[in-house]
Amino acid sequence: MTDVGFEEGRYLYCVVDTTGEGPEGEAGRREFTPEGIEGGEPYVVESDGVGAVIQPRGEPFDSDDLRRVKRWLIAHQRVVDEAGQAFGTPLPFRFDTIHRGDDDAVREWLTAEHATLREHLDEFAGKWEYRVTLTAAGEFEPDDEDLADLRARIDEAGEGEGFLLEKQYERRLRELEHERDRDVAADLRDRLEPLVTAVESVEGSDLLGEGSGGDRVAGLALLADREREGDVGAELDEVAADPAIEVEYTGPWPPYSFAPELGGEE
Repeated sequence: MTDVGFEEGRYLYCVVDTTGEGPEGEAGRREFTPEGIEGGEPYVVESDGVGAVIQPRGEPFDSDDLRRVKRWLIAHQRVVDEAGQAFGTPLPFRFDTIHRGDDDAVREWLTAEHATLREHLDEFAGKWEYRVTLTAAGEFEPDDEDLADLRARIDEAGEGEGFLLEKQYERRLRELEHERDRDVAADLRDRLEPLVTAVESVEGSDLLGEGSGGDRVAGLALLADREREGDVGAELDEVAADPAIEVEYTGPWPPYSFAPELGGEE
């Protein structure tokens, strides 16, 4: 976040296609009247078919209150989601991006960056991000000869030797967990790559960091056409048939993991 304000600025949510084609090729633009951060009233300024969703703001949204920051993040996400419903896939700005100046200044930026923004809007048209997170169900109990041998030796050892053997046991268990995670992630990627445009590994289970908790095994962000949701879901149903694995599937989201970072003029 920046820590200084300025006389006049515009908070930037996302860039959208305003040519009137609408989401997924539907004719006409849907109604777009979202509630912005802190009750703001976002609107769109345009330049030759490219629009920026903005609201007046002369300083960053900055607070030490994490609950308040989370409310801002949710409001930001809500506006970007509604922009996606109204205009098709948006190109999102990161939270707390503010362009210095008034609507005309934003319009001038859109004009200057028009070719690049138009290219990216066309590239991502009709494509959305989906998140898949796999977690382990129950305790990890691998069938491994080394572990079995160490457990037998621990049961017969004295306190000092037993302590050292416990460390070896834990180290071997972590190795096997890493091998499991790597194999499961590779299998998940192999299953989904033929169905989507792009795949990225991710650390978090969802974009707001809430997730389901638990022993996380693998996480992927997918860029896919809306019409492939069912195919991805069917493949994940097969993964979920394994009782040792729980599957969490969220989306559609704006393409946060795949779209270029838009800066504006902070």
